[in-house]
Amino acid sequence: MKIESSRGQTEGRSRSKTLDALNNAIDSLVAGDEKLSIASVARVAGVTPGLIHNTYPAVAERIRTLTGKSVRAQRDLKHQALMAEKEKNRALRAENEQLLADLARVSSVNQRLLFEIAELKAVSRGKVVAMAPKPGT
Repeated sequence: MKIESSRGQTEGRSRSKTLDALNNAIDSLVAGDEKLSIASVARVAGVTPGLIHNTYPAVAERIRTLTGKSVRAQRDLKHQALMAEKEKNRALRAENEQLLADLARVSSVNQRLLFEIAELKAVSRGKVVAMAPKPGT
């Protein structure tokens, strides 16, 4: 967009004027409760979305923040979710260790009971004679 000056010369769009146009477009879209996106701001301001992305990253970030899609906010949410999952993982690993220890103990008790059952079956069939335990043991 070319603007004619009072001396009849044409001036190119300045960075500050473009920035003002972008900020005004954002404000008007928010005030009008219209859909806010980089494309809609570019359309209202008369620029391309690529210009906003490449030349005005702060404006792009402002738009993302207003729409709840801020890169920082998304990163923070993912980091919080990761920390929560790591804590769950830590708790599950501790529970797994405890269950493995319980399993080893129960397995040992089970094996001892199997030996006792085999011994009692042998005694009941008369194949083995049960000995009385020694006194004091």
